[in-house]
Amino acid sequence: MLASQIDLVELTANHLEGALALSQQAQWPHRIEDWAMALAISKGVAAVHKGRVLGTAMTTLYGDDAATINMVIVDEAMRGLGIGKRLMDFALNAASGRECRLVATQDGLPLYQKLGFRETHRIVQHQGPVSAIQPSEGVAWADAKDAAECPRLDLAACGMDRRDLITYLASNGRLAVIHRDGRVAGFAAIRHFGRGEVVGPIVAENAADAKNLLSFLMAGREGQFLRVDTSEQSGLASWLTELGLSHVGGGIAMVRDVKPSSNTTVQTFALASQALG
Repeated sequence: MLASQIDLVELTANHLEGALALSQQAQWPHRIEDWAMALAISKGVAAVHKGRVLGTAMTTLYGDDAATINMVIVDEAMRGLGIGKRLMDFALNAASGRECRLVATQDGLPLYQKLGFRETHRIVQHQGPVSAIQPSEGVAWADAKDAAECPRLDLAACGMDRRDLITYLASNGRLAVIHRDGRVAGFAAIRHFGRGEVVGPIVAENAADAKNLLSFLMAGREGQFLRVDTSEQSGLASWLTELGLSHVGGGIAMVRDVKPSSNTTVQTFALASQALG
């Protein structure tokens, strides 16, 4: 097959079955519902030939300043034809000059480096059946007023205006919050994903608050499958291992076209996902 025979088209719901087949080939855990979630808040492109999906990429826009590039995948049999580069060019163009972030696999690293991305830190993925744990005091399920405050806190932590993502998580999952001095001082989201559930993002003032949020969400879920993606610097990795969530891999966080950021009292302790940041 020639590269000129492969078309790039807008990724729509009609392509999700083909996209799912690609992620299954790559042994990603995504369900079609997980693909649909990413598409609901992103712009996507598909590489197709005679109706067959050969590759995908998505750009998730967060306000006017930031975006994540995600769901970049090419059929194993079609690699070496430049499809990945074409998909990335389309995704970066959709970002319109915003700071772009992604989490790379080792295989994708050379391409992303050629496109101007640089490594910032490592992501560690922990998952497994939840151990018995007591719920932490001072954490509660978010009400509508709390949920409306969470995007502000998230923006302060990660520098991206992810209100659409947080709203989606509040509607399609659940948010837990910590109150301090009459305000939301930290939050965490939990939703169905892959083999079970995933917790993230977790935004908090310190690691102790992050652990309390996680303990609250894990309580009552003994034996259920849970995933948490965190950074090596978060202080959560060894604690998660002690709780029985094994370190099973991760990725390389990268950035391009960095925008200025301000210091903040809160930080992100776990990602919404490696795709969405």
